[in-house]
Amino acid sequence: MYLTRFSACGFRSLARIEDIPVSSPTILAGHNDGGKSAVLTALAFLLGDHRLTDEDRTYEQAEGSAGGRRCSSTSVEGDFRLDAMEQSSTGLPRTLRIRRISEEGQPAQWQYFGSRPADSRLHDMSRLLKGQLAELAAELSVSPDGPRRDDLLQALTAYAATAPQVEQWQPLPKELQERLPRLLPFGGKDERPDDAVRTALSSCYETYLEDETLQGRVKEIESEITQRLEKEADSLCRHIRQHCREFVGVQVKPEVSFKGGFKRAPWKSPRPTASRWTSPAPDRAATAGSLSRCGSGPATCSRTANLPRGGSDAEPTQTIVVYDEPDTHLDYRHQRTVMDIIRKQCALPHVSVVVATHSMNLIDGVDIADVVHLRLGDSGRTVVERLADESHEGIDFHLGQIASAVGLRNSVLLHERCFLAVEGPTEQQCLPLLFRLSQGLSLQAAGIALWACGNNEGALHLAGYLVKNRRTVMLMVDADSRTNKHFRTERLIKAGLDLDTQVTWIGEADGYNELEELFTDAQWATAANIHWTRPEGVQWTAEDFTAHRGGKFSAHVLTMIKEQAEHTSPDGKDDMLYGLVTTLKTREDVPRS
Repeated sequence: MYLTRFSACGFRSLARIEDIPVSSPTILAGHNDGGKSAVLTALAFLLGDHRLTDEDRTYEQAEGSAGGRRCSSTSVEGDFRLDAMEQSSTGLPRTLRIRRISEEGQPAQWQYFGSRPADSRLHDMSRLLKGQLAELAAELSVSPDGPRRDDLLQALTAYAATAPQVEQWQPLPKELQERLPRLLPFGGKDERPDDAVRTALSSCYETYLEDETLQGRVKEIESEITQRLEKEADSLCRHIRQHCREFVGVQVKPEVSFKGGFKRAPWKSPRPTASRWTSPAPDRAATAGSLSRCGSGPATCSRTANLPRGGSDAEPTQTIVVYDEPDTHLDYRHQRTVMDIIRKQCALPHVSVVVATHSMNLIDGVDIADVVHLRLGDSGRTVVERLADESHEGIDFHLGQIASAVGLRNSVLLHERCFLAVEGPTEQQCLPLLFRLSQGLSLQAAGIALWACGNNEGALHLAGYLVKNRRTVMLMVDADSRTNKHFRTERLIKAGLDLDTQVTWIGEADGYNELEELFTDAQWATAANIHWTRPEGVQWTAEDFTAHRGGKFSAHVLTMIKEQAEHTSPDGKDDMLYGLVTTLKTREDVPRS
């Protein structure tokens, strides 16, 4: 059984979140207290590895009330994929919705959503005794093939399949409960190598106990120890009956299982450069960063945890490795090491990985579709943001590739306040300098991500993609680019851009056609005299540049400088304008248009 995504309701700050993917890997990003650890614990609750307490239940927020009462129902629901054996044994479809729900005052239980007879008498018939089955068969006029209980149950089951059905939540079969994915959780803040190793080896230990080649010997030993304990228990009971007559009927039935027999795996690792000043217990004296790296490594032994569970004909169950801030205490280089470890784990068959992290290095190391951004909304409840288009997965992948090609990393897509798309490399080189000179801070410090369209249709798709995902997007192009097929009005509207508030045509308000025209002729002359001197000390003047106004200014100026410069000349229009911008000194030198 494979978990592909899950949702939570009424769990801590997760009043209602949906569509958290379980991928290879999934990255949970966000600020502290945004809900990352709550999402991981909700996953553990779904898979049976967390016992719900009252503190886990979300506080209700009634209208006009300050709250204070916790919700009465907490549930975590997942989309699961069943293998052929699981489908055959249960008669259930390949994809199945399964939830673990805890109502107030009731123990948690697993349920699945599917068809069942509308007649409640036909529910859970396997629990009925022979007499009860016979009475039900008589009531429903069902004729079994024989008088045995199995005959009655088979006939009633066949009848139930043809009876009117309803779609509703119902108890999950025991055999599917035993096939739920395994969870291997690893912390990063205070994780000790001992604990990390024990977590990984415990999963392997449970797998080996279920290995058919070992089960016979294990059960034989369990039985022998049980018999010996029973003899000791009989002696104890006789002693109790003799001295405590109020317990004349006392009995003790020992139960022996190796299921929880693996207790600990102490970690010892002497330092290779030990000296007389080295601590006698080097594993305890290790730095927090070393412990974080060591705590991440043992999860690779989940390779051995992928043995079949539930019989030799069953496919291996899914192993979900969970990291809670594994990058804590790690420098940039060792963050990359942890990411390499995670990639190796994701390459293992039947292994998925979920990582809660602040590390931009980890966030940027995966596909943007696998990054889940968590933040607290105005109500104090966790809000999920995913930069994933609702269209076909292939389009999502294509857009992700475009974002990468234009230099927008995952961390930028998640955190920047505004995305400024410009026409080409000229603007991409010059705008950061102009912005810093004008505003006194960098584009990055202002939360602005700059990228060039490069006359690429895909870049316009990316702008639409960001708009659809509620990101602030601005497009800045030269006024004469209105004739460019990529920037026609109908295409901009189709991309979701508001022509009045999100698109700026450079120079159009002043009657200019392009960015280069916004700078004065005197500024051009100053830049030319600094960078592209004429022979024999002849100076460039403002009039040299005024002569080219009215036509394709930048092209004519570039030609003039190349023809008349003595030694050096610009490599192109982008190099020419960059040269001019570097000569500007004050905020007032920056054009206001």
